[in-house]
Amino acid sequence: MLPLFDENPTNRTPFVTWAIIGLCLLAYAAPRLIEQNTLLQTSPDVAIADDLADDVRLLVEHAAIPCEIIQRRPLAVEEVRDTYVAPDGSYRCATVADGPAVFPDKYVSLAMVTSLFLHGGLFHLASNMLFLWVFGNNVEDRVGHLPFALFFVTAGVVGTIAYVASQPDSAVAIVGASGAVAGVMGSYAVWYPDAPIRTLVFLILVDIRAQWFLIAWFLIQFLTADGPGAWITHVSGFCFGIIIGRIIRKVQPLLQVRPGQPAPAWDETGGAGLGPYPHLDTVWVEPRPDRYIIDDEPGDTTGQAS
Repeated sequence: MLPLFDENPTNRTPFVTWAIIGLCLLAYAAPRLIEQNTLLQTSPDVAIADDLADDVRLLVEHAAIPCEIIQRRPLAVEEVRDTYVAPDGSYRCATVADGPAVFPDKYVSLAMVTSLFLHGGLFHLASNMLFLWVFGNNVEDRVGHLPFALFFVTAGVVGTIAYVASQPDSAVAIVGASGAVAGVMGSYAVWYPDAPIRTLVFLILVDIRAQWFLIAWFLIQFLTADGPGAWITHVSGFCFGIIIGRIIRKVQPLLQVRPGQPAPAWDETGGAGLGPYPHLDTVWVEPRPDRYIIDDEPGDTTGQAS
């Protein structure tokens, strides 16, 4: 299933969503367009640094690596050699560093944030940015620009911590915004469960309610899991988004309906207040006027969940 767009209008321009997409694209393109020695620190072991492919050098320096986070130190020369130059198959860190660090000035905790904007390949980048494009604007619209930025980063860090907890001695870098995007999707599922998602399914375009699309996506993470892996980041980020979404919905249960539009029949949560989508009423959504109390005065369009 490939989501193309949702039919869920917003009040705010999603500046932060656009900025995140731009930063991810820049982080992917820049190392391929700029000489690497202008981007990377000087290594105490030049031979090792030179043996690393350009994209791998960038990951080792800037991406989150589980055992670095656990041991609070950058990878040593031998660990980089055994993992990235001449892999020995273990991909594990030593209990105690054996030799100098390849990138001694690396901030291993900060790498949990910077790694959110790094991606391992074009497909990885494109899929994450597509999902963020589809779901991010409405979540940003719901909470505001700065809170959305903080939420995005926090969801990503939560996903990274979950992965680190599952493989604490791994020397393999963790990259990508998948956990953060999954957090956005989790909150979207709480606030806009019946919003229609235009989806490509086996070359056929169909409209699927957000709740069913996201439930299917969530289950697929388990069906495609092959031992500890990226699915842990996805699932933990998604669950974090659901928790935050439910907390915010409880604290701030209602939003004013957009001026000039009736209360949306598809939203039973009282959390969105956007819409409506008349063409879906008979296909996907049963109108539930009993869920709203509407003032009969002309021009009043404020809906309130009962």
